[in-house]
Amino acid sequence: MAILQLENGTQLTDLIEITAELAPLNIKLSRWPVGENPETRALLAKDALSDAEKEQVLQDLDSYFEELQRTDGYQSRDLIVLHPEIPNLDTLLSKFKPCHTHADDEVRYIIAGEGVFGFVRPDGSQVELTVQPEEYINVPAGTEHWFYLTEGRRIKAVRYFIGKEGWTPEYTGTEIRLRPLAAVS
Repeated sequence: MAILQLENGTQLTDLIEITAELAPLNIKLSRWPVGENPETRALLAKDALSDAEKEQVLQDLDSYFEELQRTDGYQSRDLIVLHPEIPNLDTLLSKFKPCHTHADDEVRYIIAGEGVFGFVRPDGSQVELTVQPEEYINVPAGTEHWFYLTEGRRIKAVRYFIGKEGWTPEYTGTEIRLRPLAAVS
């Protein structure tokens, strides 16, 4: 269940309330079931996955990709798997911690673990959204945001792309005023 922390410390867990708070940013947040395939569930429980295992998970979840292809023109997808044993994990994540934008939408379907997206709203206030398993998020191009992992430092997320050239972070220099949320799992 997603958790939205407002700048005043209020935390929201109701999807309808969260969606209303994120509406000025045009962020889409949905619940997408992973399903009950025992092979996929076993792979999601593992820390590391081979390329073949990643492709197996992606194929099992491709009904979502096919819908995004039809409705929004997405062309490719991949599965990112992050966990504490990955060499240079902190270096990899450090480029997403400062406030930035992208020229393309940032689209994630979290299938295991969790991460936190922070956003600068049009009025300048800031919020942080903890996205958890079976949650899909679409952050529109140009949205000022940041990202980090929770204390568990584990996430498996399907990333959907129209094109990968729009994914370079463009840093804004905006100061992040919110303190990181505590781990919620």
